[in-house]
Amino acid sequence: MGVHTDITEQRLAEQGLRQANTRKDVFLATLSHELRNPLAPIRTSARFLESGKLGPQETARSHAIISRQVRHMASLLDDLLDVSRITRGVLVLKREPVFLLSVLEGAVEAARPSIDSKRHVLNLECPAESIEMDADPVRLTQVATNLLTNAAKYTDPEGTITFGARLEADALVIYVRDTGIGIAPDMVNRVFEMFTQVQAEAERSEGGLGIGLALVKGLVELHGGKVEVHSAGFERGCEFRVFLPRSIVRVLAREAQPVTPSNGAGLTRGHRVLIADDNRDGAESLGMLLELSGHEIVLAHTGPDAFKLCAEHRPRIGILDIGMPGMSGFEVAQRIRAAPWGAETVLIAVTGYGHDNDKAKAQAAGFNHHLTKPVDPGDLETLINAVPLLQ
Repeated sequence: MGVHTDITEQRLAEQGLRQANTRKDVFLATLSHELRNPLAPIRTSARFLESGKLGPQETARSHAIISRQVRHMASLLDDLLDVSRITRGVLVLKREPVFLLSVLEGAVEAARPSIDSKRHVLNLECPAESIEMDADPVRLTQVATNLLTNAAKYTDPEGTITFGARLEADALVIYVRDTGIGIAPDMVNRVFEMFTQVQAEAERSEGGLGIGLALVKGLVELHGGKVEVHSAGFERGCEFRVFLPRSIVRVLAREAQPVTPSNGAGLTRGHRVLIADDNRDGAESLGMLLELSGHEIVLAHTGPDAFKLCAEHRPRIGILDIGMPGMSGFEVAQRIRAAPWGAETVLIAVTGYGHDNDKAKAQAAGFNHHLTKPVDPGDLETLINAVPLLQ
């Protein structure tokens, strides 16, 4: 006598839980990394202010850095709370009549720093009609802004982003198309999931929690719409489309009103130090601090620029962030070590990831030291001061 029990559903459930736990762990590690990023320039600027050696210009600059980074941290926490509210079904839209043009303009204004910093070309395509919607203007602008900044993150410098809207028979479509790194076919259906990180693209982005697209999806669905993404594959760009139902749209004929696009257009007794970090505030505040100690500073904000400036200026010390766009800090370190002039360069990895395997990976790439953000400026200065001057 025998008994056979079908455990297929149980196994599938266990597999789903394992995958969810893996995504959760990746998300928590990313959250830790992203919160440490703004803490680094805040801590450095505070140390800078405590030094008592600042003039009015440097003082104002340090205050501005702290203010920007605090706003960035607040934005991260707001996104987390919004996703939580959507998941629990307690986020309520504040609907009112809002013009499409004002939503597009607000999104362009909010995303302008990200677009201009990488010299992207922004093409705007607006419908000829005056379109009014019954929607939450803050949340709808948040949706468009998230899609624009997402495109800017994953598009290499001087790439092209197209942002616009069009009326279709049963929907108003807001779209963002880019010439960026695209999405692999196996990830297209997963980019809107919580706790999902597209690992292949991570080293060429500018960070983030990975919840922005999940937030977009939730906010669009609260408006009765849907969001889709289309990509021909890795390195072939992508297009996000938001579909809002015609039932919330009112159309008035008028002449097209353009949205104005924004197209970016000798050593002391110290060392020459290259600081490479895509967080500009972090790089600049650290550079200001080291300049006070008599070091000459060279700044870079992308991986390719870091290697190029290193080849041109031959710094004694290179302080490299790992997650830079264009080329990771690991790859920059490997290229420096492979160059004839790179053997004597002291390389310090500064990153939000501090596990033992991260330190081992940094050592294998050629780094002399590995520091976890937020770095204590005193610890960094101790490392730098221990480096002998080359004759």
